Amino acid sequence: MTVTVCAHRFAWLAMLALVVCSGAGAAQEPASLSQASPAVKPPVAQSADPANSSSGSAPSDPQPAPKSAMLVSPVPTVKRPDFNRNIYYKNKLEFSLETGWLPNNIPFVFDFIVGSKYNSWPLHYTLVPNIASVRWQLDNIWGWKLFRGNTDFSFSGSYTAIPRGAETRYFAFDYGIRRNFIPSRWRVVPYVEGRGGIGNINAKQPHGVYYSQGQDMTFTLMVGSGARYNFGPRYAVSGGATYMHVSNFYLSEPRYEDFGINVYGAIVGVYMRIGKPKADLIR
Repeated sequence: MTVTVCAHRFAWLAMLALVVCSGAGAAQEPASLSQASPAVKPPVAQSADPANSSSGSAPSDPQPAPKSAMLVSPVPTVKRPDFNRNIYYKNKLEFSLETGWLPNNIPFVFDFIVGSKYNSWPLHYTLVPNIASVRWQLDNIWGWKLFRGNTDFSFSGSYTAIPRGAETRYFAFDYGIRRNFIPSRWRVVPYVEGRGGIGNINAKQPHGVYYSQGQDMTFTLMVGSGARYNFGPRYAVSGGATYMHVSNFYLSEPRYEDFGINVYGAIVGVYMRIGKPKADLIR
């Protein structure tokens, strides 16, 4: 019985030792596995700031500045030159040829100056003036806004046909002055002008035709306005309206009464530069 008890005890000790050995082996297995496999480090996020990067790494490319932060310099505006300064300038000479059709009879427009009544006579006239002129521009373009322009003198010889009226023709020498109103870079240029002169008409009142002219020597007064179109520095055309007065300024009185002729209508003209163009052309 003693042997049996000892055998039992020995069996229990052997089983206990086996259990202890098995637990120790299981505890050492994870440690051996961790030593066999290398450690995997988690990825490290790189900083976008070049100051935080290591000295050995290459700097990142600089980012372009936003458009709102960019400075935009204003583009200078270039003022276009005024080509009219090549057309209207001091001491320019031109030749002009004008013709008109003046069928409308009215009283003398300056009757209030001479103290006469505004009378129109029963004998009506139609005048067709043909005027050849040399024009001399006195100055360059100057003036403020609407009054910007220049002035020219004209020296003219004219032949006036009279298709309706007692007389048939009228020759005259006229002197005139014109103001051109010249907007910048406009080809159409308005004008106003006045002319005066002396001439010869084949008067018919000494031959018994009443209301006609009292003597051959007469005076001319013309006032008009219109617009001129410039093709360039050399050629131009114009169109407008003009009033024309012919009388002897009471020199025929008291023998023959001075009735005078007062008509208005349309007038057109062509212009051509005389001589060379302006030395310093503005382009």
